[in-house]
Amino acid sequence: MSQQAAALQNYNNELVKCMEDLCSKREELNRQITQEEVEKDRLQHDIRVLTEKLSRINESLAHRLAARANFDQTIAETQAAYTKILESSHSLLSVLKQETGNLSKATEPRRKDH
Repeated sequence: MSQQAAALQNYNNELVKCMEDLCSKREELNRQITQEEVEKDRLQHDIRVLTEKLSRINESLAHRLAARANFDQTIAETQAAYTKILESSHSLLSVLKQETGNLSKATEPRRKDH
């Protein structure tokens, strides 16, 4: 019977050691889980902050793009109007030169032919 008692004691010791190993591994795993949960919370916070910042930037960008489009339109319209003014000025100058020439001819003294 003492042999059986010794075997039983060995099994018991091995069982206790296995249980201690399992508990130790569980504690290490629990520590890793806690670290990852902390990291996850930090990342989720960062994502919220970055998402809000991205939203503000997108809104600002939309306003600036609309303003730039208005500038582009105003510049194009102004350039077109200025081109028309230049063409009209050129036409007016041509007409004025022609009329000046005609008036100069009309006011010149007539020559008498011999």
